[in-house]
Amino acid sequence: MVKAKEDPYIWATGRRKTAVARVRLRAGGTGKIMVNKRELGEYFTTRREGDRVIAPLRSVGAEKTFDVFVNAHGGGLASQSGAILMGIARALLKANPEHEKVLRDGRFLTRDARQKERKKYGQRGARRGFQFSKR
Repeated sequence: MVKAKEDPYIWATGRRKTAVARVRLRAGGTGKIMVNKRELGEYFTTRREGDRVIAPLRSVGAEKTFDVFVNAHGGGLASQSGAILMGIARALLKANPEHEKVLRDGRFLTRDARQKERKKYGQRGARRGFQFSKR
């Protein structure tokens, strides 16, 4: 019987709107964060998204103890950052279940279920109708 090789990564998935992020955490790292094979600051040009991604690591004090590798697709940059945030939080929870209270209090483990409302037939958008002309 051949024993499977031990995986050095902690895997987790995060979702937000239509964005999906597959997150890998490697313990004993230097704090490097790669998103789609690019540095965090290069991928998220605005500070808001970058800070949002780092937030769960900051809350548990693990900024410099893990390397984070992310594959993100779908949605825009804002929803991708939300998906990455959730993925990192879930991976941290797998790494150390004692962090659950801190992550829950920071609302990092709560899935934001809001989705875009579909366009209805006979209307211009989800709720907006066509312009009505009396004459």
